[in-house]
Amino acid sequence: PSSDCVVAEQLCLSDSTCNATYRTLENCALAKTRLLPLDHDSRVRCLNAELDLGNSSLLHCKCHRRMKRQEHCLRIFWTVHSSMTDGYFNLETSPYENPANEEHWKTDYNKLAALVSGKNCSQLAGDATNPCLKATHVCNLSKKCFRLRTDYASICTKGAGSEDVCDRRKCHRGLRNFFEKVPEDFTKRILFCPCQDEFCGERRRKTIVPDCSFQYNTKPNCLWLLDSCLEDHICKSRLADFQQNCQPVDMSPDGCSLHNHAACLQAYMGMIGTPMTPNYVSNSSVEVSLWCTCESSGNQKEKCDQILGMFESNKCL
Repeated sequence: PSSDCVVAEQLCLSDSTCNATYRTLENCALAKTRLLPLDHDSRVRCLNAELDLGNSSLLHCKCHRRMKRQEHCLRIFWTVHSSMTDGYFNLETSPYENPANEEHWKTDYNKLAALVSGKNCSQLAGDATNPCLKATHVCNLSKKCFRLRTDYASICTKGAGSEDVCDRRKCHRGLRNFFEKVPEDFTKRILFCPCQDEFCGERRRKTIVPDCSFQYNTKPNCLWLLDSCLEDHICKSRLADFQQNCQPVDMSPDGCSLHNHAACLQAYMGMIGTPMTPNYVSNSSVEVSLWCTCESSGNQKEKCDQILGMFESNKCL
């Protein structure tokens, strides 16, 4: 049965046979993390160990996006499924359970406005021309939303406009904290607010403080960005989740494999705060992209274009 990977690991370690199999898989995963080449016998041993888990709860365990020991849980998942990480397009199974439900995402904005005092209601009414400003004001009504948004904004703007370089790692962590810990009623409206003019669009594009979280001085190659992602359990997991829930299919009426756009948008939000952080490309459109290029990709140009295309020309988004 599907279960929390942390709980499943504890059950496995208490059984001598499962324990031995799991230790073998840990060594296999460690070798891959250190990019050590595995000979044929080692690869077979790793694959057999994964198969030996059979119906163990470890083989079917999942993680929660907002759980406290998320990184530990994801490490367990990728230890058990290490054979899936051989190539980018093999990341088809998300370690996360319960993708967003469409109905769950249709919360009435007025429910949030009900939190506001009479004075602030008039202020919100004045934001009608700029939904992104309105979304920010609604966020400020929640202590948690205001605090965590202020936290990442403070971290991500340090060093901006000076010779100092911002701490991108801390900035990313602050963004992940915001999108994981603040209720989606707030976060999705800040990130996906509908705009009619460029002033609103600029505010939306700058939601994640792109000078620090998104842009480098020069665009790196997308394959380098992918390699950085696959070395990180959280990024690799969010990418697998994004692939599963935002998989374009030309034969489908709406261009998506799962027909669940809420799950896709949730997976997109999960990419923010990782080495493969996406963002809006301009103030005047809802097109998104990664900050990378496929120039000088050599014989891997096609693979590079596919990575970039998952964001730039993804019908699900």
